[in-house]
Amino acid sequence: MRDVAAEAGVSAMTVSNALTGRRPVSDATRRLVLETVERLGYQVNVAARSLRQGRTGVVGIAVPTLDSHYYSRLSHRLVLAFSRAGLATVVEETRASREGELAAFRDSRLNAYDGLVIAALGLNEPEIDALSREVPVVVLGEQELHRTVDHVSMPNVAGAEAATRLLLERGCRDLALVGFPTVDHLEEVSLPEGAAFALRARGFANVVGGAGVRARAAYAGVTQADGARCARDLLARGEVPDGIFCVTDTLAFGVVRALADHGVRVPDDVLVVGFDDVEDAQFHIPSLTSVAPDLDGLVDRTVDLLARRIATPAAEPQDVTVGYRLVERESTTRPR
Repeated sequence: MRDVAAEAGVSAMTVSNALTGRRPVSDATRRLVLETVERLGYQVNVAARSLRQGRTGVVGIAVPTLDSHYYSRLSHRLVLAFSRAGLATVVEETRASREGELAAFRDSRLNAYDGLVIAALGLNEPEIDALSREVPVVVLGEQELHRTVDHVSMPNVAGAEAATRLLLERGCRDLALVGFPTVDHLEEVSLPEGAAFALRARGFANVVGGAGVRARAAYAGVTQADGARCARDLLARGEVPDGIFCVTDTLAFGVVRALADHGVRVPDDVLVVGFDDVEDAQFHIPSLTSVAPDLDGLVDRTVDLLARRIATPAAEPQDVTVGYRLVERESTTRPR
């Protein structure tokens, strides 16, 4: 840095401010510093900076998979938000396994990350509590367990209730839940995907339970192909439901495809609602009505909480549930 400063004719502090943005410098000075950095091939010595500051400027993001509409979009937005906060990120997949999540904590510790954001499905509360003493952590998830660490979750129950009420308001009286095996005794069912599906199923059950309508469920997995299998299973039972709530948009896309293959039209014959409001929902044919969690709010709160935890390790943990809106599109709009 001193070499860059001498070559550019500025102070070492000016070089630091130009590169980190901690204090403002003029555009002309920043251009001069960056041109000099490029010419000299200067690189930040992360290890030295870590020793000096006690931080690396890097945080980890651990999600079950990047091969999904929701987690890929979430990871992308977290990377951008942490970048705006001056933090670099390392993203890794845990494969929704306990071993993968333990590895994420281990990697954070070995690489001296400043903190970790993890969508935890395999670890239980005592394990996360113990591991969080070694690295600042914010847990994303729907386990409804975490009271000793910062926790940010989506409005799974409330969003599913709103989606199911919409189907009833549109006149549906024979409903199906896609993405969970049953409408009854939900607490007895455990899925690899974790509690999010169970909470969305609970929201569905809360509404249909006292509505005097027929309700059934189908589960095959998490992909579009699984959604198609669920739809074929429902059709094979003999009576076509007039309203279907899918616990994810991905499943809903498969459901609509399979229904069309069997001559069942959406929304003419069946209304369909999804959850997550991924980008494809608005471009699907028909466009998909979906529960849209406040993803921007989730990302902002996650970044704020981790920055707070890094700065103040003893701060009181916060448990945050973000808002949502129900985005109505063609899949629940019957032709007049």
